[in-house]
Amino acid sequence: MTEKSNNSQVRLVTVEADEMDRRLDNFLLGRLKGVPRSRVYRMIRGGEVRVNKGRIKPQYRLKTGDVVRIPPVRTACGEVRRLASRDRLAWIESHIIHEDPDLLVLNKPAGLAVHGGSGIDFGAIELLRMARSGERYLELVHRLDRDTSGCLMIARKRSSLRKLHEYFRTGGIQKRYLALLSGRMKAPKYVADEPLLTVDRQGGERHVRVDAQGKPATSIFRVQDRFSLATLCEVDLVTGRTHQIRVHAAHLGHPVAGDARYGLADDPTVAAYGLRRMFLHAATLVFMSPSNQEPVEVRCPLEPELAGLLKRMRARGK
Repeated sequence: MTEKSNNSQVRLVTVEADEMDRRLDNFLLGRLKGVPRSRVYRMIRGGEVRVNKGRIKPQYRLKTGDVVRIPPVRTACGEVRRLASRDRLAWIESHIIHEDPDLLVLNKPAGLAVHGGSGIDFGAIELLRMARSGERYLELVHRLDRDTSGCLMIARKRSSLRKLHEYFRTGGIQKRYLALLSGRMKAPKYVADEPLLTVDRQGGERHVRVDAQGKPATSIFRVQDRFSLATLCEVDLVTGRTHQIRVHAAHLGHPVAGDARYGLADDPTVAAYGLRRMFLHAATLVFMSPSNQEPVEVRCPLEPELAGLLKRMRARGK
């Protein structure tokens, strides 16, 4: 494969106030657009990237005045051309459902990772950076699982990112999901508050379980509709742990329909209706604007596959 030098010279970048407290890995990913995430981490681990002439860890929080050494980087031309194709960039742009001076909200399709890595060349953030190549700053505010669709927030300013992160830490953002759970749930409301522990399985794949040694986690399930095989719920996240809804739902005895990791081996919704993905959708975000403190509410409609499934289930008389 032929290669092209994107940055042929070592660069020394002085950190400005707007970049203060940003993680080194995120700082580099923002500067080296189009460079695979795995390559950036290799550069840090190998000492090619230095801060104030010293080796540093990816999670280091930058300080104003720090001098970051960024080495020459080579990226595959074929990868860059594929990422920059007009159809692909138009496709990701078409999924932006909210835009203001502080942030974008993407209705992330199921199957699209939020960022590259672990065998994935390009995720949502890399595609958006290419589609919005004129923007100085685009950073993920939070994450969604690859197989979860819906509201994904991207900050357009460092100051907005800091404020939105504060909202997430203090409960200032209401996150509501739609989830189709296996089986008929009897009560109208369930509160799952079991602590969750993240562990690694063979090959480094993340797995989460209910464990007293885990981190506090609370999910509130409210029944919206009942079917013969499943229950549609709105889920409010009080905390935002990895795989939280999926693990709490499974712990309740009603795993998310179509969940290949925590769900049923013989999923009745998959068998009866041909569901081909996990039915978990980040439906709503409600928060105050970082700039003017005006209320913002963003709703992401269900993808056609999920909306069509509910229509067919209702047509069968539940």
